[in-house]
Amino acid sequence: MPTTKTATTTMPAEWERHARTWMAFPPPNATFGEVGGADLHRARVAWSRVANTVVAFEPVRMLVRPDDVGAARELLDPRVQLDEVGLDDSWLRDSGPTFVRGASGVEAVDWTFNGWGAQSWAAWEQDAQVARHVAGLAGVPVASSSLVTEGGGFHVDGEGTVLLTDTVQLDPDRNPGWTREQVEAEVHGHLGTSKAIWLPRGLTADYGEFGTRGHVDIVAAFTAPGEVLVHTQPDPGHPDHEVSAEVLELLRTATDARGRRLRVTELLAPRTTEVDGELVDFSYVNHYVANGAVVLCSFADERDEAAAAVLAAAHPGREVVLVDARDVFAFGGGIHCTTQQQPA
Repeated sequence: MPTTKTATTTMPAEWERHARTWMAFPPPNATFGEVGGADLHRARVAWSRVANTVVAFEPVRMLVRPDDVGAARELLDPRVQLDEVGLDDSWLRDSGPTFVRGASGVEAVDWTFNGWGAQSWAAWEQDAQVARHVAGLAGVPVASSSLVTEGGGFHVDGEGTVLLTDTVQLDPDRNPGWTREQVEAEVHGHLGTSKAIWLPRGLTADYGEFGTRGHVDIVAAFTAPGEVLVHTQPDPGHPDHEVSAEVLELLRTATDARGRRLRVTELLAPRTTEVDGELVDFSYVNHYVANGAVVLCSFADERDEAAAAVLAAAHPGREVVLVDARDVFAFGGGIHCTTQQQPA
């Protein structure tokens, strides 16, 4: 059940200066397949593509199973530092710590991790320890939370506002019996936020077999205090048309922690909506803001360049780098999901 914590830390916005980015090298598991398999190789190439892009702008440390060090060194830029750690999966946004700033410097929050609501295909015995491993490697103190959540399940503006999703934080397989008020108290206590804006749901495909059940980081993202991008599906025949319309209306009428009405920018969804007959949740919202760059998902889609222009306008002075993310999304997430920033 909830613990009570008075906020002494604050999570900086993603666009603030980073010390480094943390990632994890895909291990063999139920979704990536076995060593030597084509799917695992595909995943490793895709994750390495992200790491090799980010490391041109800031340091990257990659967690890797001891058995996989050789494979990692073959694919990764030599500037990427490897740290040997036991892993079940490689979505470090979710299993890794959330870095915050406290009175004595950077600290880490270790949320409770249970495989995205104890999903049948997931294993999390090792991943539940990853946040503490990373905090130790980073040399920062760590605070534990009893809230079951993941880094992809919230987004902050750095000035007191946090986006949450009903189907993640109030998921009965994550936090049975918790109320909105209890969730907010726990989140505010660790992130230093004071205003939560709740979205009712995530994108439709995110509720499939390997989905997260509504992570906010493919739906909406702050780009500056008071400014938010929203995944927008203009096709009225697509199930996400209604989802995005609901989110747009909610955010356009919302105010942030400082009382500002949010400025909402629509980020059109890629035209690609299915792969091999399956609905996909391709989203440009799932980008990563690094030092001097925005690492943006590319889908070899006609809307890629328009999305890049939107992100360039939202983050002036940063280079927008398109990285093919189709093979990342094929395994259940996007570029943002693979990364975790440590603030400077």
